[in-house]
Amino acid sequence: MAPAMPPAEAGTAGTTKSPRIEGYSWYALGLLVLVYVLNFIDRQLLTILAPDVKRDLHINDTQFGFLYGTAFGVFYALFGIPLGKLADRWVRVRLLALGLALWSAMTVLSGLSRNFGQLGAARIGVGIGEATAGPTGYSLISDYFPPRKRATAIAIYSAGIYLGGGLSLTLGTGIAKGWNAAFPPGSAPLGLAGWQAAFLAIGLPGLLLALWVRTLREPVRGRHDAGPTDGVNGAAPSDAARVVPGVDLWLGFVADLGDIVPPFTLVAAMRRGQAALRANLAVAALVALAAFGLARLIGDPLQWTALGIGAYAVASWRLAVKERDPPVYAAIWGSRSMLGVTVGYGLIAFIAYANAAFGPLYAIERFHADVSEVALLVGGSGALGGATGVIAGGAMADFAGRGGSNARRVAVIAIALLLALVPAAILLLTGSKVVFYATVFPSWFLFSAALGASSGTIVNIVPANARGTATATFLIGATMIGLALGPYTAGKVSTVTGSLRNGLAATLLVVPPALIALAIAWRDLRRRETVVTAC
Repeated sequence: MAPAMPPAEAGTAGTTKSPRIEGYSWYALGLLVLVYVLNFIDRQLLTILAPDVKRDLHINDTQFGFLYGTAFGVFYALFGIPLGKLADRWVRVRLLALGLALWSAMTVLSGLSRNFGQLGAARIGVGIGEATAGPTGYSLISDYFPPRKRATAIAIYSAGIYLGGGLSLTLGTGIAKGWNAAFPPGSAPLGLAGWQAAFLAIGLPGLLLALWVRTLREPVRGRHDAGPTDGVNGAAPSDAARVVPGVDLWLGFVADLGDIVPPFTLVAAMRRGQAALRANLAVAALVALAAFGLARLIGDPLQWTALGIGAYAVASWRLAVKERDPPVYAAIWGSRSMLGVTVGYGLIAFIAYANAAFGPLYAIERFHADVSEVALLVGGSGALGGATGVIAGGAMADFAGRGGSNARRVAVIAIALLLALVPAAILLLTGSKVVFYATVFPSWFLFSAALGASSGTIVNIVPANARGTATATFLIGATMIGLALGPYTAGKVSTVTGSLRNGLAATLLVVPPALIALAIAWRDLRRRETVVTAC
């Protein structure tokens, strides 16, 4: 089990005095927010340009859905684990700069794609590069800010999700339309279409931003917690930003890749012994059987094959961590509170991603609304509600967690989910377009408030030297449960029943298990805090 947080915040010298927040910390946070905004612009740009991409590359809806959700999401989730561990052991600003350069380059290559395969490979690269942003960002912010302000700071960082999503709509369509207007078909430089120019115009500035990120000062790891350590090759904390990684660091990273990237997972298991290999093969067989059964029962074998690969990879990593890194395993997989928050928010993301994918289309079909009107009102309200909601959720979690109570932070997540059900129900039941538009903001505000509270809880319930890995695990829940399953489920139910409203309503069935997962986390944290108080 992960050690309980102390009842009072520790200062930099291990005292109970609240540390001062430096101006540089706010500057660093602002730059990190800019990175996260670009992260989600690059991620969502494909959706905004969907009609032109599908037409020019001759791909159907199934192929496009695979590109948008599964191809990106599975690789984003899988590489988040080894990159999260690398964030716990290496200079984080370097890792983030490299990741930003990679996903920006892959965004440029997306614009140069000429077929489904090329765009698919670029999309996978975007997912791998963007997997650095969460673990490094959360870990850096945890050392730029003391516990009393971490949830608020991380919530501000997370606002980049919604700001980037909203900006992608305006930037993507604006650049594509401007390019097509300036260059009629057949006259454009290099024969690029408007959607390709949009990818290039968004990707290239990211390469310059990576150079800026590289100038950030690396904070001392765990400097606001008791016993700060840098975690970089055992060097002194003051040398954290200047340490050159040794061979052991990169050998460990390669080993981490072998623990999670199939089929190298089998080789890694074999090296750990026959018992490890048998356990890995048993997991592979169970996952393959489940994926095969779901494909036969529901259909869509590509969906379940990709999801099965992801599930097997995560299970392989879990087995490896249990054997090779018992402290990290105990802090993550051995913690009911960590798993409860991860699964609980993953199910909340299940609903949120489904609404993000189909909400605009539902408004168009239900109310025969104009596309531009929906883009402005639904997209703008959603972005504003999401950005303000995630910040408010983090702030509320910090307020509730005063005195070191992480159990009360979990209560904020559950309350946000329950309150979100009210506007979610109104959105599905109303026959008024005006009411629908008015309800978008509170719906996204409350769903994203759960993210602000959840992310702030995660970084406060794990040790400082496991935050990057814990963050990667938390994001896996949101990606594998939310992104890979939420939109698919809504779309599948809609296809079968002929009603998109039924599809969106079906996602609400995950609310009870989400509340159960959060209740498990709350109870575990409450018990641990009671023990600390008694001592």
